[in-house]
Amino acid sequence: MRLCGLLIGISLIGLCASVAEGVIGANWGTMAIHPLPPKIVVQLLQDNGISKVKLFDADEDTMRALAGSNLEVMVAIPNNMLATMNDYDAAKNWVDKNVSKYNFDGGVNVKYVAVGNEPFLAAYNGSFVNTTFPALQNIQNALNDAGLGDTVKATVPLNADVYNSPPTKAVPSAGTFRSDISELMTEMVHFFNKSNAPFTVNIYPFLSLYANKDFPFDYAFFEGTATPIVDNGIKYTNVFDANFDTLVSSLTAAGVPDLPIIIGEVGWPTDGDINANAQNAERFYNGLLPRLARKQGTPLRPNVDIDVYLFGLIDEDAKSIDPGNFERHWGIFRYDGQPKFPMDLSGMVPASKSLVPAKNVNYLPEKWCVLNPDAKDGDPKKLADNVNYACTFSDCTALGYGSSCNGLVADANASYAFNMYFQAQGQKEASCFFQGLGMVTDRNQSTDQCSFLIQIDSSASFRDSLRPFSLVFLFIAAVSVLLFF
Repeated sequence: MRLCGLLIGISLIGLCASVAEGVIGANWGTMAIHPLPPKIVVQLLQDNGISKVKLFDADEDTMRALAGSNLEVMVAIPNNMLATMNDYDAAKNWVDKNVSKYNFDGGVNVKYVAVGNEPFLAAYNGSFVNTTFPALQNIQNALNDAGLGDTVKATVPLNADVYNSPPTKAVPSAGTFRSDISELMTEMVHFFNKSNAPFTVNIYPFLSLYANKDFPFDYAFFEGTATPIVDNGIKYTNVFDANFDTLVSSLTAAGVPDLPIIIGEVGWPTDGDINANAQNAERFYNGLLPRLARKQGTPLRPNVDIDVYLFGLIDEDAKSIDPGNFERHWGIFRYDGQPKFPMDLSGMVPASKSLVPAKNVNYLPEKWCVLNPDAKDGDPKKLADNVNYACTFSDCTALGYGSSCNGLVADANASYAFNMYFQAQGQKEASCFFQGLGMVTDRNQSTDQCSFLIQIDSSASFRDSLRPFSLVFLFIAAVSVLLFF
């Protein structure tokens, strides 16, 4: 997901899917300072009835954790590997290592291979334009040659900026693919059609608000608006429907009107911007999920089943914040797998269930690093330099304008920064020094709005997640010994 694929024409987003309880998907990103162990995340997915998961790589530990789970998986090839995949032998080796290897009874249920991630994003200035389609062809052909092509399909998750409607006719029915990649997109969608693969698109109403201060706020949600877009007699009351039908029109113009569409990413962040908060996220999902449950559809594609992957599952505090501070706060769960707000993934109204938190999560000890009030030496630059250092190597995005910790006074602001670095460093004593400005305390500094977190003890959580499997291995070993003697 990036900032750029939003306000093209009437922009952004519209989909409608027919999903029932237990078929919602989620994006599992792993760019965290102290990530939850894969086994805990798999259990979290299962406990919440999330049956599909979209990855951003094919990490071996993640794949091993998914083995036997029966979760439907989309594995991914990062953009920096697309040029390598232009060689068929390299593509074949990748498929052998990351798909065929797990294709056994009790293995990983790989359904899709994501070839790149938003490679045609306008902000990339064409960096991957020449390598994506050949990589896609090679991966699908390698899947076919491995005997997996009937059940595993190669797709390309694309940002919504690959299509638009012209400014002179900014309505969904005028949608076409972006002029600079129109020919390439036409080739690609026909390849998808031939291989029975879907078109995958990432779409974000939140980014319309973020990019344009004049964007009508209510249009990003689902309750309707006083000024809908009217297109050939059809009233579009939310950007969700309008964007999706712009894509449908673009596919129609390219000659594949019935090509299946997957929503690869859709969601709302909860921090890092004035519009990124739990209240707005809850409002967004309370509009999205019931629509999916009742199979409402969009005007151009009513009552069509679509795979939907929420973005994202868990916050990622090590992601790049170039697009905005909100990038680290897309999860429906916090960094530690705890729910952020009430949410019924089944879309039932009224809600019949809540999110289930992650289990067996181990935390570091209950202690925090804060600014020592007795150590301030009156040098504001020294304090500023140390705060800047702490935030450079940890996550201080909650301190930004409009964010959850933006209201802290100056000293508390420094304490927040010191603590985030201290926790990121695993609470090592030296990480709370800050040229004598820091001190460790056992007093929680959190306020009603701002949480001074304690990080996950990833190593302990990882050991605990392996414990059941260790017992199994010990049992097998014991039986083997008895049989030997």
